[in-house]
Amino acid sequence: METIKRLLLLGILAAVFSCTPAYIPNVVNTPLLTEKNDLNLATYTGTSGFDLQGSYALTDNIGLMINSSMSNRANDSTDNYHRHAFFEVAPGYYTNYGRIGVVEVYGGYGHGWVDSYYSNSYFLSYSKANVSRFFIQPGMGLTTHIFDGIASVRLVYVSIFQDNISDYGVFFEPVLTGKLGYKYLKFVGQMGFSMPVLSKEINFEYQPFLVSFGVQINLGALVKSASQNNH
Repeated sequence: METIKRLLLLGILAAVFSCTPAYIPNVVNTPLLTEKNDLNLATYTGTSGFDLQGSYALTDNIGLMINSSMSNRANDSTDNYHRHAFFEVAPGYYTNYGRIGVVEVYGGYGHGWVDSYYSNSYFLSYSKANVSRFFIQPGMGLTTHIFDGIASVRLVYVSIFQDNISDYGVFFEPVLTGKLGYKYLKFVGQMGFSMPVLSKEINFEYQPFLVSFGVQINLGALVKSASQNNH
């Protein structure tokens, strides 16, 4: 419980120090697929708002994931608000090692927009931008009926178009993800960072932390189990 409180505090601090980010990293999808027809659906809430994700194993080694992130927050007592929507698709490769290990690499493209405004007695900040992103994401983890754990690194190229000006940044996003439950349903927690790399100065606001909690359903295993029970 104390760990959850600390993670929530970290998320609050992230929101405070980056009031109107133009780039908001979504939850890193960590499919941990193991065989053909695996199908996972997950939903999260955290520093990126509300995220809905899906992943499917097209073959015993090729996977596909589709991710979305959105938020619509407003303060009734002020003019402050934040809205964003982001969607992406990414094919990938995965392979099993040992009895419970999985190595996976995904790469893809996403596009979205952000519209936010924040002001107080000391300063005013706003972002109204279109956002495009290319990424590659390797990860290594383990999966069992009860617990999944994976360390992933997402390297992203972000393109921002705001106030008729184009800008870009390269970010390094390492995350740790844990999933706890049983077979078909697991509760998920993820924590990580979004850090600019290379020597280029970042001229737009960005969200520096990734903190999220959610639920993942393994529909593929559920359907497979139901089919076996009917035979």
